[in-house]
Amino acid sequence: MTARTEPQLDLIDVLKALANPVRLQVLSWLREPERHFPMAEGIADPHEAGVCVSHIQAKTGLAQSTVSSYMAVLERAGLVRSTRIGKWTHYRRDEERIAAFVALLGRSL
Repeated sequence: MTARTEPQLDLIDVLKALANPVRLQVLSWLREPERHFPMAEGIADPHEAGVCVSHIQAKTGLAQSTVSSYMAVLERAGLVRSTRIGKWTHYRRDEERIAAFVALLGRSL
């Protein structure tokens, strides 16, 4: 068995995070938050701070704990960033990291 290098480990972690269809869908929704989430109800700019986890939960119809778990997986993989505003956590895509993943995937396959 060969040892994994750090970039391969990142690639594997990202692929695992994207293997779940709900996580993949949420990441897609976060690409255009104004199109997929109620902006009138937000307390922060969705492009700067992100989308409140309660809005993500409402859109998915899943339990808050499940959505929080899914978002933690995406954050550990480096695909989203979180920002706390008061008692709420907001998530936004990490476009730089996503671009790096796409480039790494292209070089790896």
